[in-house]
Order: sequence, then C-alpha cells, then structure tokens
Amino acid sequence: MKTISLIGSTGSIGVQTLQVCKKHNIKVKALAVKRSVKLLEEQAREFSPEVVCIYDEGLYKEVRDRLSDTGINVLCGMEGLCEIASVDADLFVNSVVGMVGLLPTLTAIEHGRNIALANKETLVAGGHLVMSAAERKKVKIYPIDSEHSAIFQCLQGNTREQVRKIILTASGGPFFGRKKPELENVTPEQALDHPNWSMGKKITIDSATLMNKGLEFIEARWLFGVSPENIEIIVNRESVLHSAVEFNDFSVIGQMGVPDMKIPIQYALLYPERFDCDVKPLSFTDYGTLTFAKPDYETFDCLSGCIEAIRRGGAYPCIVNAVNEEAVGLFLDGKIPFLKIGELVLDSLRDFPQLPSESYEDIKKADISTREYVRNNI
Repeated sequence: MKTISLIGSTGSIGVQTLQVCKKHNIKVKALAVKRSVKLLEEQAREFSPEVVCIYDEGLYKEVRDRLSDTGINVLCGMEGLCEIASVDADLFVNSVVGMVGLLPTLTAIEHGRNIALANKETLVAGGHLVMSAAERKKVKIYPIDSEHSAIFQCLQGNTREQVRKIILTASGGPFFGRKKPELENVTPEQALDHPNWSMGKKITIDSATLMNKGLEFIEARWLFGVSPENIEIIVNRESVLHSAVEFNDFSVIGQMGVPDMKIPIQYALLYPERFDCDVKPLSFTDYGTLTFAKPDYETFDCLSGCIEAIRRGGAYPCIVNAVNEEAVGLFLDGKIPFLKIGELVLDSLRDFPQLPSESYEDIKKADISTREYVRNNI
C-alpha cells in the first residue's frame, strides 16, 4: 500500500487528493490544515492518520479535544507542519497556499521524502534552495499543477538536452480580451468567476490577474531547468491543452484532457502508473475547436512582473510573490481595486534593490520586508 502525508488537506487540491487516495487505496499517514477544524476532524475520522496538525495555534486545544477519543496525535503551528513533512511516508503532498509551504518542503527534502508539489510559492520564492537540496538528497519532485504535470508527462522518454522550448498554456482567466480601462471597477465576485476551473479564492484571483501564470512561469524555470527565454506562454481558452514541449527537431508533444485537477493529482501520486480516473473523458468532437492566442502583457502587469523578476533572479521572485499575496488579500477585503494588485507588483520591482537569497532565512527576511512594503503603500 502506498502512503502519503498531506498538508493543506481541506483546500481544493487537498480534498481531491483524498478522493484519489480513497479510490486507489492510498494510506494517509498525516494531515494538516490552516484553521478548518470541523473538516479536519471529519477527514481524520475517515482516513485515520497517525498525526494531524492545525496551523493556527489558537485552535490546537479544540482539535485535540475533538479527536481525544481517536488516539491521533495532534500538532500545531509551523513546527507541526514540518513534523508532518518528515513523517515516514512514500510521498509528501504539499497543497498549502502561500510562503508557508516553503519550510515544510525543505524539511521533507532533508528527510529524503519524495514530494508531490502543488504549492507554487515553494519554487517561486525558494526555487534555487529547493532544487539544489532535492538534487543533493536525490529527492524527486512530482508537479501537481496541471501545466507542470503536462510538461512532466511530455518529457517522459526524452532528455532535457533535447528540449528546445517549454510551451506553457493559460486559460486567460475571466477577463481575457479586456483592456485596463475595462478592469477598473472589477469586483471580487467577478474576479472569482473563472470560466473553466473550480479553485480556491487566492488562486482564482491569481488566474484573473494572470499572476498565476507568472508564478507558473517561474516554477517551470526551476522544475525543468530551462532559461526564461525558452519558455513561451500561450492562451488556450478551452483549457484542454494543458501544456506542451517543443523539441530540437521542432516536433511538439502536448498533453490534453478535460480541465479536472484529479488527473494531475493522480499522476503525481501514482507515477509512473496510470489507472482509471474519476473524470469525464476528453471528446474532441464535443469541443469542436480549440483556440490559441498570445497573452496581453500590457494589461496584465502581474504576468510581465513575474517574468521580469525571474530574469533578474535572486530574491525578486520572492518579492513579487509576497507583494501579490498581500495585495490579493487586500482586494478580497475590498481595500484596494483590482488593477492595484498589478501596480504593486511592478512598483516592487522598481523600489526594491536585489536582496540576499542564499538561505531560507534570507528568503524569509525578504518576504517579511516586502509585506511591510505593501502595507505601507496602500
């Protein structure tokens, strides 16, 4: 029986991960959530992990009391997340949102745990640290993002030296084709209305600003060892082509499927095996036509900001990520307009000097100072 530990179990990816585990008899040894006490209890009673963690330390006693009859060990805080990451399981699944996922990833690597990664910020903020540590410890990282899973699948049977270009696809989000004047009065409700995917709030807003694609651009650079110049973004409105790889002979291999995250989740958990998946089969005739377009870099500042950040390197990817996390929260709370998110991302590239990024402590300091910058500039 395959075993996993999972952080972020009550989010969209986490819930679907547990569905895959249930279907394919994968043992869940550990679970962690941010603050969803009731759902954590339900998951713990259904999957009987050895240990659970509630990140919000103020909720620790409530979780402990709710599970007091189960024998399940209850942890809390960042220390608890890192203990979950070190659990002796075949795979550590990281599906939390935000910078909080970086230290658990590094911890899992140091304990030699292979990783199924859905936490973008792990590679965006600490890509150099994570990939060098994974190489040193001979740890495998299996991407869960649909785009990176697609690229990973396209590379099977080929070498990185044969790759000419990564083709990263985007849905374009709910505001594809609109210009800045048309986005001035966008509400959170409008930005959360994604045409193809059902996701958590933060990632859905990131899709609306195209920040999500910018973060994936940075991730692709680290996961697949390619330079920014060898990554192309194209918009596929139907979200059927999940990404592709162009090889040295100009042949292109792409991965297609219906827009359902259970496909890349299951591939990461069961790699290299392929089994039946609880999704609708892809019918080309139902779709009829697939469309492709270039992204609008002038309207969507977040995307151009991310690309500039990874070209500069150092702590700049961490900086734009932290700015975005803070700005998205402010937008959802109604404190800043939609377009201000992208403005803050670009302003940070102008206002911040290059910061040290050689250790987790460096990245954490850059993250903290950047968040203070956002709060002081609204």
